[in-house]
Amino acid sequence: MGKYNSVYNRVIKRIIGFVLSLILLVVLLPVICIIALAVAVDSGFPVFYRAPRGGYRGKPFRIFKFRTMVKNADQIGGGTTALNDARITRVGRFLRKTKLDEVANLLSIVKGDMSFVGPRPELLCYTDNYDEQEQVIFQVRPGITDFSSLEYINLDEIVGEEDADEYYEQYVLKPKNQMRIRYAESVSFGTDVSLFFKTVGSVITKTLKALFVKEEKHGVHSS
Repeated sequence: MGKYNSVYNRVIKRIIGFVLSLILLVVLLPVICIIALAVAVDSGFPVFYRAPRGGYRGKPFRIFKFRTMVKNADQIGGGTTALNDARITRVGRFLRKTKLDEVANLLSIVKGDMSFVGPRPELLCYTDNYDEQEQVIFQVRPGITDFSSLEYINLDEIVGEEDADEYYEQYVLKPKNQMRIRYAESVSFGTDVSLFFKTVGSVITKTLKALFVKEEKHGVHSS
């Protein structure tokens, strides 16, 4: 029997997430206000991106993320963000590279829709078609990070610039779901702590590269 039936997953994890997210919301309030202002000045309102995702025990919910794309981006293009996606705003590109757009997820954690650690919330068009084995993913709350988040931390680079949705569906979705299943079946305090600190390290590394390392784009180096 998977560890998703444990008291930790059903009760303790929720309490820890609620308390920590409230504390972080207070501590990071100035940062949150600055990000919200930057998004509003750059591309207007709304500052949050709120789209439906598959949730805990199969119940859909609307995520909280700072908007990094133009308004109505879902109607303009697909659900997977391609490399150098034209829908990404100027501020949004910085937020994505530094993962600061994820700070808004603290609101989802307070509400109980998400946890710090858990399978990344997926599009309903995918979760509605989960097979019997994949249904176990619904037994843990979606989270900001898990095994698949670390593996695919640079997802836009993996899917490339063209046919990002097709590439994601053919080569990424199933492996990701296997990692999500692995998390659901092994969820524990120790697993969550390990994934949390590994994610912090990966995000710091990614942020430093985004800020200080020049990228090569179409044969020309640009900052």
